[in-house]
Amino acid sequence: MTEFAGLLPIAREAVAMARRIISSRAPAVLAAKGDRDMVTDIDLAVEDSLRDFLARETPHIGLLGEERGRSGATGEALWWVLDPIDGTANFARGIPLSAVSLGLVTGRRSVLAAIELPFLDVTYTAVAGQGAYAGDERITSSPVRELSQAVISLGDFAVGSGAEPKNRLRMALLSHLGARAQRIRMLGTAAIDLAWVAHGKLDAAIILANLPWDTMAGALLVREAGGAVLDLDDTEHSADSAATIAVCPGLRAEIMSILATSRRVPG
Repeated sequence: MTEFAGLLPIAREAVAMARRIISSRAPAVLAAKGDRDMVTDIDLAVEDSLRDFLARETPHIGLLGEERGRSGATGEALWWVLDPIDGTANFARGIPLSAVSLGLVTGRRSVLAAIELPFLDVTYTAVAGQGAYAGDERITSSPVRELSQAVISLGDFAVGSGAEPKNRLRMALLSHLGARAQRIRMLGTAAIDLAWVAHGKLDAAIILANLPWDTMAGALLVREAGGAVLDLDDTEHSADSAATIAVCPGLRAEIMSILATSRRVPG
């Protein structure tokens, strides 16, 4: 899809702008926006700046952001999706695992991605059909084929109404994977989970949710690096999926089998 490659410099500049804002000052205001969910003044400053920039550069493309919702052109043909700081809880505590996630979506699938890790000094990018990159280096997903050699990340536990049954599945997964995988990690940022599956640093990431601002950019990175991104039922991931399961090719069958077994836990 080379027609989208011309938008990559704009996406790169957008996440570079975000990095400059994030690096310029510490968060001064921390506000609750739900049960154990938070937003900082920096989240809002990044989203507002990138909204203004993208509206100027691509006025024909709408935007969905985590903090301000939808704006700009309507319809589903082409839209930006933005998480100004993915991993706000980490960011607010000074933990350097957070990311700016910007994707371009046509219909329900991503066609362009830019993920900035401002404290780790790396920018991940991808355009559909053209591979995934960390800086200028082309990246590929892990060659691991044995679960005993795998490092797997899990998304955060659910909070708020209805969290208990969702977390029973997470506990079942921890039990099954913890008994067989080399290591389990919980990084606190879906964007890094997905970028690191694309980069081969993780062998799988199991995110039992699918908020487009968290997942759409990273999903393209994984696919372009040769991995798979799936829903709970082993179908291809899209903006409508219930979950986001990213996995290197050699572990797809085993990970999806463990997920199916875990889902059968009573409760």
